[in-house]
Amino acid sequence: MGMWVFGYGSLIWKAGFHFDERVVGFIKGYRRVFHQGSTDHRGTPKFPGRTVTLEPAEGEVCWGAAYKITKKEDKEVAVTYLEVREKQYDKKAYLDLFTDPMATTPAVSGVMVYIASANKQLNSNYLGPASLEDIAKQIIQAEGPSGPNRDYLFQLEKALLELGCEDKHVIDLANTVRRILSEEDSASK
Repeated sequence: MGMWVFGYGSLIWKAGFHFDERVVGFIKGYRRVFHQGSTDHRGTPKFPGRTVTLEPAEGEVCWGAAYKITKKEDKEVAVTYLEVREKQYDKKAYLDLFTDPMATTPAVSGVMVYIASANKQLNSNYLGPASLEDIAKQIIQAEGPSGPNRDYLFQLEKALLELGCEDKHVIDLANTVRRILSEEDSASK
């Protein structure tokens, strides 16, 4: 019996665990948003970065990659690894994965998804919504042990485009970051 894990952020381009199969697909009823603070990977407690989480959104879909892990040892290693990597995400959901937009039956049921909830009592790093400009400025400023927050954003944009997914929120945010960096660069010359 295989265990499935769905990645909609950095797991798309860097799983970090052994898997037997990778499937590109989407979950229904959620959208990807940069509302989660990262104080351990892409920022610090003083300057939190912003990473993606999911928020319920009727009629929307979120594309990503699902990983099938079948061997018992690989499952144990993956879960241990993910519990550390995703420790700032306070909720796990088991959702249906679809691969065909026309399908009514999921390709895989019970795919595990890590979600950072908006509940500030359970998730102290939840930053919530802000303007595109404010999120972009925060991303430009933040850097953590895993590198600059902007690299996370640009890698996510690239990974999604490689999957054939144009996520408007991610693209708009990446373009806003590029514009601000370009303006800062021009101003310093």
